[in-house]
Amino acid sequence: MEKPPLWKILYLTARPKTLGASISPVIIGTGIAIKDGGFHLLSAVCALVGGVMIQILVNYANDYFDYLKGADSEGRLGPIRSTTAGWLTPNQMRFLIGIITILCIIPGFYLVWRGGIPILIIGVVSIFLAYAYTAGPFPLAYFGLGDIFVLIFFGPIAVAGTYYVQALKWDISPIIAGLSPGLLSVAILTVNNYRDIESDCKTGKRTLAVRFGKNFAFAEYTISILVPIILVPLVLSIFVKKNFYILALAVLLFPGALLIKSMFRLKGSELNQLLGYTTKFLLLYGVLFSVLWQM
Repeated sequence: MEKPPLWKILYLTARPKTLGASISPVIIGTGIAIKDGGFHLLSAVCALVGGVMIQILVNYANDYFDYLKGADSEGRLGPIRSTTAGWLTPNQMRFLIGIITILCIIPGFYLVWRGGIPILIIGVVSIFLAYAYTAGPFPLAYFGLGDIFVLIFFGPIAVAGTYYVQALKWDISPIIAGLSPGLLSVAILTVNNYRDIESDCKTGKRTLAVRFGKNFAFAEYTISILVPIILVPLVLSIFVKKNFYILALAVLLFPGALLIKSMFRLKGSELNQLLGYTTKFLLLYGVLFSVLWQM
């Protein structure tokens, strides 16, 4: 493939089709804050920018450290990796990773000023794990721990953190609600890992899909889609806030079922399309959740 212009390389390396994983938690956390009368615009914007930049940092770091580990073979089915393809040199990628790290920290200054030590801890750990996902002596993604990282940090921590910097209090609702974007983000990762089972086996990347096989990946994806639609709204409506409108998220069962069917049907590079659709579904879920929560 011919080398694209620099702006397009930077754009593609950010993996824009997956960024809904960092946007949706902020939408949900903000929606809950609005309902509780704690909405704070600047905090919401900083949480959004910070969250998106951390995810971009993860994607850039993955590109670089997977290159160093030789994890991206010529037969890769996913999007082209910039370092492996020679679009960016390792030195250029290291420089860009440093710039993105700074861009993660800048909105964090305000959030820490407003939210204090808890937000500082969340920010520092998030940036550390963005590197540790594929770097260091114990890279999370290579030992099947990436799913747990995604579930927690793109789920309850992202939603509850967004809520906290606005309302300046902790509440159980955003923590439980956070399981939904966390699980749907796991669904995105599962598509990625299922697609790459063969290449990951060759390079020693022991994702859960590699460890437990394709049937496990199917089950993980199915659960990650259905629990946010059925179980999380049920718990929130009955045991937490008595908000029965949230049960209307059941309307997403039909598109969710189509996604699950596609997971069983599609193969190889076809799964890149499903990855994009799953991200769109996550964004739709976040918007619909926030709207229903106001009712």
